[in-house]
Amino acid sequence: MKEKIKDLLKEKNAILLAHNYEPPEIQDMADLCGDSLELSIRASRTDAAVIVFCGVHFMAETASILCPDKTVLLPRREAGCEMADMITAEALREKIDQLPPMPVVTYVNSPADVKALSTVCCTSANVVKVAQSLDADEMLMIPDRNLARYAASQTDKKIHLWDGYCPFHDRLTPQEVLAARKAHPEAVFMAHPECRPEILEMADIVTSTSGMIRHAAESTDEEFIVGTEVGILHPIGKANPGKRFYPASEKMLCPDMKRISLDDVVRSLEEMSGEVKVPETIRVPALAAVERMIAIV
Repeated sequence: MKEKIKDLLKEKNAILLAHNYEPPEIQDMADLCGDSLELSIRASRTDAAVIVFCGVHFMAETASILCPDKTVLLPRREAGCEMADMITAEALREKIDQLPPMPVVTYVNSPADVKALSTVCCTSANVVKVAQSLDADEMLMIPDRNLARYAASQTDKKIHLWDGYCPFHDRLTPQEVLAARKAHPEAVFMAHPECRPEILEMADIVTSTSGMIRHAAESTDEEFIVGTEVGILHPIGKANPGKRFYPASEKMLCPDMKRISLDDVVRSLEEMSGEVKVPETIRVPALAAVERMIAIV
């Protein structure tokens, strides 16, 4: 199966990108694994004619926004994001009309038509830098309320929230963190900024998935409690052999990030199926917001 995928990627002049939450066998086949920011940057720079995106729908849309001349394939088109579904362009327009003029900072975990209404996009890796880069003292940050609260805690900006969230990060409780700390008293607790504020207050490190992998590599600590989707345990363990990683909660598992299989990748490449194409009327304004995000690293 793996050899077949390699042959198809070569035949189609394709690149395989995989998010850090994808199944291990998908990550091991990928040309690049990473978080949303890393994968967005790679998508914008690749010479490949075809991008096979193993992630969820908004990620493939972002690749299409950046690479209109390339074919972007999502092997399972139904792989979505519950947070991204918590906002629509129509609802955002209504919110903008209710507020004084201010920048709209949109988490990359959002639909393309929402990005098209935005001033700038952000990821969990650069959200604070994005907020600080804006001249305005006040902004609307969508759709993740937890990420917005985290950004507000790290800046002097007034940030208006949208009531969206990742169901899997939002469900992590202080009791679960305390239990993990009790089980692993020497471990450093790393939390993703999509977690609730009370969880972030308990964390030793707050950072993105790739930030977690880098911190574990640079740290002299040997044990880590990981407060993000459990898929991260594969790449972080692979990148840091000899160190030990424990999930903050086994409940932090996103089914959509586990939908794509090696069979799906083969079928998508053979049939060139699952194409995601953002219309130009949406792509062009969305591109401006995404490019501003990429410029702030």
